[in-house]
Amino acid sequence: MDYQNLLIEDRENVRIITINRPQQLNALNRDTIDELGRELDAVDSNAPIRAIIITGSGEKAFVAGADIKEFAHFSVAEGKALSADGHDKLFNKVENLSKPAIAAVNGFALGGGLELAMSCHVRIASSNARLGLPEVSLGVIPGYGGTQRLAHLVGKGKAMEMITTAGMIKAEEALQWGLVNHVVAPEDLLANALNMAQSMCKNSPVAVAAAMRSILAGYQDGVNGYDTEIAEFGKCFGTEDFKEGTTAFLEKRKAEFTGK
Repeated sequence: MDYQNLLIEDRENVRIITINRPQQLNALNRDTIDELGRELDAVDSNAPIRAIIITGSGEKAFVAGADIKEFAHFSVAEGKALSADGHDKLFNKVENLSKPAIAAVNGFALGGGLELAMSCHVRIASSNARLGLPEVSLGVIPGYGGTQRLAHLVGKGKAMEMITTAGMIKAEEALQWGLVNHVVAPEDLLANALNMAQSMCKNSPVAVAAAMRSILAGYQDGVNGYDTEIAEFGKCFGTEDFKEGTTAFLEKRKAEFTGK
């Protein structure tokens, strides 16, 4: 699939998706959101791909925000539609993938960029990363899930502070607050993300997907995460991967999972 704003690379079972708009600090315009959404649809149905890495091109930015010039003159109705469309096409889609998505956060992750990183299941940041949701400084609020996912990750108080001050935090502070999982040197960022992704790929794809659904269920209104876990746990017993995993364990050999 040909893209104007993305670079695609496969490393064995891992797909690396690089947002490639370096002159705009990889800002998310509508075309880029559309391309990312289409690529994620393709990856989610591509059985050999078992994990995804999303990163930005260059050393300055993961994604430095949304492309403000696209919506600076929008009406109320257009603004609401912009937010809803982004949730549907990209941000919710990332979170609900059946395969783990790792954000390799290089440089600035601001506004829509941080919202994209928070939609991923794991975040690894370079030591020079700067993260924030500065939307209120423009007279608007985070519109791609930022008010919700940030509070889930760092707690209500810290989310209130970050959003209402429009301030940026450094990578080490993001680590301290649980906003990112790891901080590494810039030159080691992709290698660390690949190592984690490859560790994920060794495990049963159906079990990984079931575990992610169970974790996310605990954050959904009206859903009992424990009930979801019980149901997903039971379903695993009917999979070929369960038979292979338990047999390999008893035979003291490495399991060869098929994702079935």
